[in-house]
Amino acid sequence: MDIDATDRRLLMALQKRGRMTNAELAEGVNLSPSACHRRVQRLEAEGYIADYVALLNARKLGRPTTVFVEITLSGQADEVLEAFEREVRRVPDVLECHLMAGTADYLLKVVAEDTDDFARIHRQYLARLPGVAQMHSSFALRTVFKTTALPV
Repeated sequence: MDIDATDRRLLMALQKRGRMTNAELAEGVNLSPSACHRRVQRLEAEGYIADYVALLNARKLGRPTTVFVEITLSGQADEVLEAFEREVRRVPDVLECHLMAGTADYLLKVVAEDTDDFARIHRQYLARLPGVAQMHSSFALRTVFKTTALPV
C-alpha cells in the first residue's frame, strides 16, 4: 500500500503526540473522526505504525549516562553472530544493538547511573558476551539532539 499526504500527516502527528484522542488527531489533520480512525487502523494493520510507547526520562529514573560500545567479534560465522545476539538481548541496560558495517561488528547503546555503574554493567554482562574479541566504550558528554520521529 502506498501512503498519501494525509497518511503522512497522521504519522507525523502521532509521532509527536501519540496520546491525543482520535477526535484531536482528526481535527489536526482535517479529517472526520471516523475516517481518521479507519486510516490509523489501516496504518497499524499494514505495519506503518509498529507500536505505541511511553518515552521515559532517563535522568529522572537515575540513568543519565549514555555509553556507546563498539564490539568486534572473534569471527563472523553465523553461530558466533547468533550466540552474541541472543545473549546481548538479555542485558537489561542495553537499549539498542546494531550489526554494523565498518570497523566494529556491533554498536550498543547502553544506559547507566554513572561510570561506576557502567563498570558494573561491563563486568557483569558485556565482558561475558560470547565471541567478543574487542570492546571500545565512548561516553556521551551531552545529548545535543534526540528524536524518535522518522521523517515521513
